[in-house]
Amino acid sequence: QVQLVESGGGLVQPGGSLRLSCAASGMIFRVYDMGWYRQAPGKQRELVAVINSSSRTNYEDSVKGRFTISRDNALNTMYLQMNSLKPEDTAVYYCNEYPPRSGYWGQGTQVTVSS
Repeated sequence: QVQLVESGGGLVQPGGSLRLSCAASGMIFRVYDMGWYRQAPGKQRELVAVINSSSRTNYEDSVKGRFTISRDNALNTMYLQMNSLKPEDTAVYYCNEYPPRSGYWGQGTQVTVSS
């Protein structure tokens, strides 16, 4: 079965950087459009960035210029490089297909931006 495992989160000061990873198994990763999503406390889960099977990317407005989504199909892994982090980026970050499949949500990885 499909398994998506997020890692790389942590506590970082405002202005800092983190690199998230999403390891995929049980799927032909290279053919799927994939996305990073996040859910902040008390808010709905939102789409952060998308990368299609041709590695074309798109970003939510608040992260443009700060976040970079990428993928390595040989490793079945997707990444999210997050720079210039802000307290409002604090959330649990998830990866999934784009559009997302309900059965593919993993545990996510917590990102906390705080001084």
